[in-house]
Amino acid sequence: MNKNTIIKRAAIHACSAAAYVFLVVFFIQSSFGINLEHTAGIFAPIVILLLLVFSVAVMGLLIFGKPIFLYLDGQKKEAISLVLFTVGFIGVLLLLIILGIVIF
Repeated sequence: MNKNTIIKRAAIHACSAAAYVFLVVFFIQSSFGINLEHTAGIFAPIVILLLLVFSVAVMGLLIFGKPIFLYLDGQKKEAISLVLFTVGFIGVLLLLIILGIVIF
């Protein structure tokens, strides 16, 4: 796997992770727009913790899934590069979102 492929794949993984976060936020805003105090009771913390566990699992797959396969196939350098580029792209996306919030 060449460096351009790694960078392209890392960008796709980072954008997929960002899209997932946006979908979760959209889900939370649309689902819990109702008054939680009257309807959710004990189920609100359960839903939140299960969503956290599910989100961590999805993010683990998005960020570390392909690199683990590369690493196990002996492509250790490519695996590490893919993880670092993915995390780097997520950082860039985070900065762009923060700047977008500050500017607008």
